[in-house]
Amino acid sequence: MRRIMSVAMTVATVTIGSAAAQTTGSLSQQVREFIIIDGPVIALTDVRVIDGTGGPPREGQTIVIADGRIQQVGPSHSVDVPRGAQRLTLGGHTVIPGIVGMHNHTFYTTTGRSAQLSFSAPRLYLASGVTTIRTTGSSSPYAELNLKRDIDRGRAPGPRMHITGPYLQGSSGAGGDMYHITGPEDARRVVAYWAEEGATWFKAYNQIGRAELGAAIEEAHSRGLKVTGHLCSVSFREAVALGIDNIEHGFFTNTDYDPDKPDDTCPMDFRDALMEVDLDGPEVQATFRDMVGSGVAMTSTLAVYELFVPGRPPIDERMIRALADGPRQEYLRTREQLDISGTTSISRIFRKAMDYERAFVNAGGLLAAGVDPTGNGGALPGFGDQRNYELLIEAGFAPEEVIQIMSANGAKILGVDDELGTIEVGKIADLVIIDGNPVSNPRDIRNVTIVFKDGLGYDSPRLIESVRGVVGVR
Repeated sequence: MRRIMSVAMTVATVTIGSAAAQTTGSLSQQVREFIIIDGPVIALTDVRVIDGTGGPPREGQTIVIADGRIQQVGPSHSVDVPRGAQRLTLGGHTVIPGIVGMHNHTFYTTTGRSAQLSFSAPRLYLASGVTTIRTTGSSSPYAELNLKRDIDRGRAPGPRMHITGPYLQGSSGAGGDMYHITGPEDARRVVAYWAEEGATWFKAYNQIGRAELGAAIEEAHSRGLKVTGHLCSVSFREAVALGIDNIEHGFFTNTDYDPDKPDDTCPMDFRDALMEVDLDGPEVQATFRDMVGSGVAMTSTLAVYELFVPGRPPIDERMIRALADGPRQEYLRTREQLDISGTTSISRIFRKAMDYERAFVNAGGLLAAGVDPTGNGGALPGFGDQRNYELLIEAGFAPEEVIQIMSANGAKILGVDDELGTIEVGKIADLVIIDGNPVSNPRDIRNVTIVFKDGLGYDSPRLIESVRGVVGVR
């Protein structure tokens, strides 16, 4: 196993007695079995830090964690490590903030099946360094509310969860597990119901009408809650005018640029218009101006759309090992068919989508990211978030910009940036230790060894091993 694990296990063996009893006594055994670093004071020394603020990577740093929060961070020669602290010497390693996944379902789909992954999804997210998620659209809201409760109470390992209610779909739209709204008052009623049940976000889907979306937004805002959308029947600019808070998927779902789009209808061929969009043209700039001016963020989900580009992504052997046999065979079969019969147009749109996200940020837009483990089944929880890091770098962002997008920006959208999202003194110690340098080699983002959540260090490889062969069915 990677060299960090030998250091971590040695420290854990020495201290997992009295110190662990004080800090993990309320956790269940199925959570405690994955914790390998615990104690009142922990020092991560000689690390490379990408702190999530957008600043450049800093070499030779030390981070001191005390009582679950970041107590000190700075050059190793200037940080006064308290006597008796657990020390992890981590030369050659990189520390980033816990990832905040902004489109991170706990269900999973392939082309022919769907499964609620209440066991494996939270473990994969945490193992991959994703310490906070928003479940952006739910096929089983009560399953997610129960899962959140179990994680919060220390009964199950997993990330912090911000729960989105059921999909809000138009009455003529597809989706058997979505709520099909019959009118504005129906939209208000369903939002009010799920707000009482514990949802804090709502997600509109691609066939909702403007009247229904506007009513849902008004009801959510009256309760201090927010709305995002996978749009189409309502364009981005129309949704911004209605008061939406966040928009998912970016370029792939924007019908602002289809001159023939009927009102409140998602055109089947609207992506043909995307091929001709001038990213420097006035139409795109008008979208960005409206979004930035109204503070509407955009969520990048490149990892799921890449699955429809022939020849992409490279096969991730971790995914193959994690998937149950049926979903694995189905994904590989679908991928093979796509590689044979796929078109080049999707490759062009995918590249334009990358450029669109870069242009949005250059215009002052707030961009976050999430995996969206749906589509044909190739983007798994957590693993797909890591793939987003590689794809956003391919899109032209600097590594420190990508970390900011994937951590601080998500925390800001969720309204928790005073506690999470960056490596700064006083913040909760949600940290990801990576064996390697994802600045010079983006693929190193996959080499997560220990994930700190609330100052407790979880064994990433052990979490991944615990779901081997079951992802896609549980």
